[in-house]
Amino acid sequence: DAALSSLGVHGASKVININDPELNTGTISACADILIHMMQSSNATLLVLSKSAFSENIAGRVAGATGAAIVSTVVSLPDISSGFVVKKSIFTGKAVASISLKSNIKVLVIKKNSIGIKEDGVPAEVQKIRKPDGIRSIEKITGSEQASGDILLEDADIVVSGGRGLKGPENWGMIEDFASALGAATGCSKPVSDLGWRPHHEHVGQTGVKVSPNLYIAVGISGAIQHLAGVNTSKVLVAINKDPDAPFFNSADYGIVGDAFEVIPRLINKVKSL
Repeated sequence: DAALSSLGVHGASKVININDPELNTGTISACADILIHMMQSSNATLLVLSKSAFSENIAGRVAGATGAAIVSTVVSLPDISSGFVVKKSIFTGKAVASISLKSNIKVLVIKKNSIGIKEDGVPAEVQKIRKPDGIRSIEKITGSEQASGDILLEDADIVVSGGRGLKGPENWGMIEDFASALGAATGCSKPVSDLGWRPHHEHVGQTGVKVSPNLYIAVGISGAIQHLAGVNTSKVLVAINKDPDAPFFNSADYGIVGDAFEVIPRLINKVKSL
């Protein structure tokens, strides 16, 4: 209850809580139908969701059922000075498009960490209700299994990237071990991919993949402006570099001045112990 009420500090005036076991199974149709019902019963004209594979499926169903205009990967608050215009990320984050929505009902899917958090409200009223009658899933979950394999950069909550400070591809096992301990994806700087140390799809930066994780750790990366342009929407930036004058430290939230070959093994052991 306290957690729900605290959403008011972030801007909510009322929180409606529907607690039903079926909603904990990730059933898209049930969640979408409840949102459709809630929007229609309250005459809501705007639905905002945070971007994920799950929420985008829900957003599409809600938009189809309500006749809403829908925009995904939104990166800024709407401009309502003349109409309703939102900016969305395109070309894997390398450009931004302005989209004008004409429909009365709108669905926005926000790219993570692209809009700052409001923290000046007061606790919200929490209203607990039952799942509306007539809403039941047409799906039956017969089993589940954990996905295996590499975590995609675009989807990762944590990214560990390495630069030329690692001296060669033979040392990349250290980065992979660190990422594995954190449940993170691995990335690299442009010079590393240009040298063929790592595949091009791991190149993070202005001309590579733009990422917005909750935590981005740069190991042995000096912090060229092109690299920073690809990671500057990350929630927390951490730089590890033995050069105290590396430009990355000017943008990092936390920095460790030290040799990666000494620092990373100690961090791996600490993470594993936790």
